[in-house]
Amino acid sequence: MSETNNGTLLLIDGFSMAFRAFFGLPVDKFATSTGVPTNAVYGFTTMLATLMRDNKPTHVAVAFDLPGGTFRTERLPSYKGTRDETPPEFSPQVPLLREMLAALRIEVVDKENFEADDVLATYAKQGADAGLRVLVVSGDRDTIQLVNENVTLLYPRKGVSDLVRFTPPAVQEKYGILPHQYPELAALVGETSDNLPGVPGVGPKTAAKWINTYGSLPEILDRAEEVPGKAGESLRAHLDDVRLNRELNHLVTDLDLPLGVEDLKYLGADAAAINEVCDALQFKTLRDKLMPLVAEGEQGAVAAPEATPDVEVVAEMAVAGATASSARAYIYVDGKIGADADAWAIGVSHVPGAAWAIDLTALDAKEDAALKAWLADAQIPKVLHGAKDAWHALAARGYDLRGVVGDTQIAAFLVNADQRGFTLDDVSQRFLGQSIGAGVASDELDLGLESSAAHSAAERAAIVGALALDLESQVEERGMGDLYRDLEVPLIAVLAEMEHAGIQIDREHLQSLSDQSRQRAGQAADAAYQAIGGREVNLGSPKQLQEVLFEQLGMPKTKKIKTGYTTDAASLADLNEKNPHPFLEALLAHRDSTKLGQIIDGLAASVRTDGRIHTTFSQTVASTGRLSSKDPNLQNIPIRTPEGHRIREAFVMGEGCETLVTADYSQIEMRIMAHLSGDGALIDAFRAGEDLHRFVGSRVYGVKPEDVTPEMRSHVKAMSYGLAYGLSAFGLSRQLGNSVGEAQALMDDYFSRFGAVRDYLKSVVDQARVDGYTETIFGRRRYVPDLTSSNRQRRDIAERVALNAPIQGSAADLIKRAMLGVESRLRAEGLESRMLLQVHDELVIEAAVGEADAVELILREEMHGAADLTVPLDVNVGKGENWRTAGH
Repeated sequence: MSETNNGTLLLIDGFSMAFRAFFGLPVDKFATSTGVPTNAVYGFTTMLATLMRDNKPTHVAVAFDLPGGTFRTERLPSYKGTRDETPPEFSPQVPLLREMLAALRIEVVDKENFEADDVLATYAKQGADAGLRVLVVSGDRDTIQLVNENVTLLYPRKGVSDLVRFTPPAVQEKYGILPHQYPELAALVGETSDNLPGVPGVGPKTAAKWINTYGSLPEILDRAEEVPGKAGESLRAHLDDVRLNRELNHLVTDLDLPLGVEDLKYLGADAAAINEVCDALQFKTLRDKLMPLVAEGEQGAVAAPEATPDVEVVAEMAVAGATASSARAYIYVDGKIGADADAWAIGVSHVPGAAWAIDLTALDAKEDAALKAWLADAQIPKVLHGAKDAWHALAARGYDLRGVVGDTQIAAFLVNADQRGFTLDDVSQRFLGQSIGAGVASDELDLGLESSAAHSAAERAAIVGALALDLESQVEERGMGDLYRDLEVPLIAVLAEMEHAGIQIDREHLQSLSDQSRQRAGQAADAAYQAIGGREVNLGSPKQLQEVLFEQLGMPKTKKIKTGYTTDAASLADLNEKNPHPFLEALLAHRDSTKLGQIIDGLAASVRTDGRIHTTFSQTVASTGRLSSKDPNLQNIPIRTPEGHRIREAFVMGEGCETLVTADYSQIEMRIMAHLSGDGALIDAFRAGEDLHRFVGSRVYGVKPEDVTPEMRSHVKAMSYGLAYGLSAFGLSRQLGNSVGEAQALMDDYFSRFGAVRDYLKSVVDQARVDGYTETIFGRRRYVPDLTSSNRQRRDIAERVALNAPIQGSAADLIKRAMLGVESRLRAEGLESRMLLQVHDELVIEAAVGEADAVELILREEMHGAADLTVPLDVNVGKGENWRTAGH
C-alpha cells in the first residue's frame, strides 16, 4: 500500500446510516410545521457535519442502494428477505436527504445490480492505492473486510453519534482474526440482517478458533472431516450454506463507476442551497453546523458589507444626529428585550461600509438630548431589524422611536414566510451568506471605543443596511410592497403600544383557579388509581402507562413507536372512544386538569409588578400572516369551554376605566370563502343574515332549515371550516367519528350543492402550482414550492397549505387593517382608551371613563370598513368588567 499523505477519503453508506439516524431520533419530535418527517435527514446530516469537522476529508462520497435486486438476490432470492418493512415515515426522507447532499456538494454514487457496500469497497481500494487515508462509515459488518493499514471503518455503536473506529488491531482484538478474514467468520456464523443462516451451534469464538487453527475458510472446508465434536458435525451438514454465504458476503472492489476518486474531491458546500434546504426542513441549529462547509469565499446573492465597518466615535455621532438629514438610517439596538428591556448601545449606518457606534452608557447630557431628538424625529426614515424589540429597549431608557419605515425582519418573513428563524444572524446568513462577526477577532478592532456592545451594534447596523437593499426590492418584486409599507410596518408601533399597556389581572381569581385545577387533577388521579385496583402509577410516564394499558388492561395497541406504543393525548382519546374504560377516562381528565393548571400558573407567573400581563405579539411566526402571542401565549386559552371562560374572568379592566370592550368578526373564514369562491348560495345566505351552518345543513341534507338537527349543523360546521383548512375525508371522519365513506359522501353532497366552492378550491391549487405561490385578497403571498415536489407526502401537505393560505391569510390581513383603523381613530378623536389585545379575530379595548360608546362605534365602523367584500362583515361587540363578561 502507498503512504497515506495525499489527503483523506470519506465514504458513507447512505441507507445504512440514514436508517440508524431514523431509529436514533424520535420521528414525532422531528417534523416540519406542515408534517413532513425529518428525523433521518437531521440525524444523518448532523453526523456528516461532525465527521467533516473532525476528519477534514479532502474527498467525500455517499453510496446508496438502488431499488430492486442485485446479483446477490439473483443468486439467493431470500437474501435480506427477513428485514422489517421500511417505516412509512422513512421513505419520504430519502429525496430530502439527497437534496441536502446536493446542497453540500457531496457526490452521491450508486450502481445498478450492486449494493452500496460494493461501491464503498471499490472506492476504498482506489483511494488507498492513490495514497489517501480512507474512512468508511457503515453499519454493515461486511465492511469490516475493507479494514487495513490505510482503511479505517467507523461503525455505529449507538445511533449515529457514537462511532467505533475499527483499525486492524481493533478488529483482531474484538473478533480474534484479521480484517480480511471477517467474511470467512461471517460465512460460518451467518448474518441475521442479510438472512444468511450460519452453521447451527457455531458462534464467533468457535469460528475464529477454526480460522486460526486451519488458516482459512477454504482449509476449514477442505478439512471439514477433521473438525471435532458436534460443531464439526453441524459444519459438515451445512457446507453448501457456508460456501454460499462466503460468495455473497464478498464485496466487489473493481466496479466500473461513473466517477473516479479524483472526482470525489471536496470543494465546499453551496451556501444558498444549504439555506434553501434548511429553510424548507426548518433546521436552524443544523444550518449553523453546516455553514463552515461552505466553499471559501462563496457569498450569497447580495454583496455583504465589510465585516468591520468604519466607525465614528460617540461624540461625533451625537452632534451629527442633531442635524441629520432625512436620509434613511439603518439602526441596530443592542440590549435586552422582553420584561427586562434595556438598550445599551446603538449602531447607525447611512452608507455601505460605514456606521456610527453609540455607547448609551457614555453619553453626556448634550449628546443624550441630541440623540433623543434624532430618534423621535418622524421625518428621518429609519430601518431596523426587530423594530418592536428596539422600541421597548429604547423606551426603557426614555427614548421615543419614531419614523420607522422598514423592518428587515418582517421583510425577510414576507419574502418566504415558511422559513424558520428571523434573527439578524439567521437572515444575514440566509440572504448575505455572512455570519455576523465571523472571521474578525475582537483584538483586531480599533474603533476608538471601549464598549464591545457599541462595536457589535455598529457592525449589525451595516448588516441591516445591506439586507434592506436586497429584501425590500424582493418584497416589491413579489408584489407585497404596499402590504409591507402600509400594513406590516405601521402595525409595529401599534403592537408595541399594546405590549407596553398590557392588561390588568385579578391575581386572587387566578390563584383560586389554580387551586381548583390542582384539586381536580388530584381527584382524577385517585379515580385512575382506583380503576386499576388502587395501584399508584406515574400518570406522566409513557412507560408506566404502556404497562397499565396494554399489559394489565389488555387494551388494543395504539401506534407503534420506538419505545413501545404511543400514549399521546389524541391516541388515548381515540382509544377511550372505541374502548371506554374508567382508567382512561380518569387519565384524560387528569391530563386536561394538569394542562389547564399549567396555563393558569403560566399566566400567574407572567403578571408584572404593575399587576398587568404584557404578552409579546409577533408578526413573523405564523406563516399565514396571523399574529402570534407568547410570554404568555394568550391564544392557547380555551375559547368555548367553561374552564376557558373562568380564565377570561381574570382579565379585568384597569383602575379608573369604565369597561372592557371586545369585538370580533363572525364566521370570518366562511365569509372570505364565499367572497373568494363567488358561490351565489353562500353569498345570498350571508346577505340575508341566515344561520350559515343551518342554511348549509338544509342544502346538504335536503331538509328544511328548521328541520336541521344540532348534529347535522355540527357536521356541516366541522366540514365547512375543514374545507378552508384543506381537510381530507379521512380527517373529517376523525373529527365526526364516522367512517371515511360517510365523511366522503357528506363532502360530495356539499360540493354538489356548492359547486363554486369546489371549483374555487381546485383552482387555488392549480394556479399555485403554476405560479408557485398563493395570494390573499390584499396581496400577501405564500410560496409553495412543494406543489411540484417528487415527494408525494410533501406534495400533499403543500396542497393543503395552498388551500388554506388565501383564506387564513386574508383573515389575518383583515384584522390587522382593522387594528390600524381603530388605533388611528382612537388617537385622532383624542380618546384615552387603549387597545390591549388581539387574539384570533378578536380585539380587546380598555375604555376610559365616558368613552365606551365612542369605542364601540369606532370598533364597528373600522372593522366593518376594513375590506369591501361581496358579503357583509358581521362584527360582534360586547362590554363588561372582565374579558368574559365583555364577550358576546
